[in-house]
Amino acid sequence: MRITEAAKRLGMSPRMLRYRESLGLLPPTRQSGSHRRFGPAELSAVTQAVELERRFDVSPAELAFALRALSEPGVAAAVRELGLRIGRIASPQQRALDFEKEKALRLLGQRPPSPGHPTTPRL
Repeated sequence: MRITEAAKRLGMSPRMLRYRESLGLLPPTRQSGSHRRFGPAELSAVTQAVELERRFDVSPAELAFALRALSEPGVAAAVRELGLRIGRIASPQQRALDFEKEKALRLLGQRPPSPGHPTTPRL
């Protein structure tokens, strides 16, 4: 089907479908210079993207960047470096220390502490 019919079925404008295509959120819908053609697989991909955006409260542009970070090693490395720098991602050393702390607490028969709560022994 053409873009107008696809947009109508999806409950969005053809302009929004073109925008999603420009962001890389659609599988290829053209064949060498022809008009865009949408089938069940393309409609399903758009529906899945919209569901992810709603579920995680992100914009189409944010979802497109997440896909880019997953598929391009250089982007993934740069985002990871930022996450480490700002403390959103634990460093490998910190994760190792957390593992050892939890292991020691298990050996002592204590539960790992909840964030902001002191460790309490099991009774």
